[in-house]
Amino acid sequence: MPRMLDVSDEVRAEIGDEEADRLLVGESAPGSYDCTSCRTPGDPAQERTSTVLFIGDETAVLAFAHATCLPSQVVQVTEEQLQGAVRAIGGQAPAPEPVNAAPQQAVLGITSGLVLIAGELHPALVVEPTAPVARPGSLGAGDDFLPLLIEQGFMPLTELASVPPALHGWSVLLAAGQLHAVLQPSPHGGSPVAWWQAHQPLQVTDGWRTAANKLQHVLMFAAPVGSIGRQPREDLLRDALDKAAANGKLVAATLPLAGL
Repeated sequence: MPRMLDVSDEVRAEIGDEEADRLLVGESAPGSYDCTSCRTPGDPAQERTSTVLFIGDETAVLAFAHATCLPSQVVQVTEEQLQGAVRAIGGQAPAPEPVNAAPQQAVLGITSGLVLIAGELHPALVVEPTAPVARPGSLGAGDDFLPLLIEQGFMPLTELASVPPALHGWSVLLAAGQLHAVLQPSPHGGSPVAWWQAHQPLQVTDGWRTAANKLQHVLMFAAPVGSIGRQPREDLLRDALDKAAANGKLVAATLPLAGL
């Protein structure tokens, strides 16, 4: 029976017409799968299913997702990240090697939490470096973290009254229900690259994952060092976000999900 598979042009270009056609007629498509985004079962004979190709430095993994969770796409990741995600899916302890996407003198800390905006809970990531972030090539001691993100399309916030605009080309990579990376457009074109990558997969709560799967996006907030801190509760995190916004020290964007 033909499978209800979506194979995007970019996935077809990577796997070749022959393999893409075999998938579409059901010769090499799975009988069932666990969605790479929401981790619940899927059946390509019964529901539209997306093919998602993750490409590392040496290997590639073709994954499947509900079309309502993810579009068919190609995602470029590091080999360590890809192998770590494969181990996680296989039930082994994931241990990807650290890749520091931040400037040398700073490490990007990320906190996950649910943020209430306009009566709805949204999954959020809050990014705060451990030290001032200088512009690449700059000899000064200033902090250019927010200006650099604003140049990438993040919006300054003065209050958390509405969902920030979507940022094209950026996404949040979930693997086996864990947070692995924030992806940004490649400066050379082609597949996205990691802007931030977890030293090891970051656990998120069931509530966070449920909200992310429902809304298919994550709100990303960023603030300079010392603005937010590690807050033990979501209400304290929200208070810190409100204070940073009121002080003109918060930028944000809405990022879609990618998954493996």
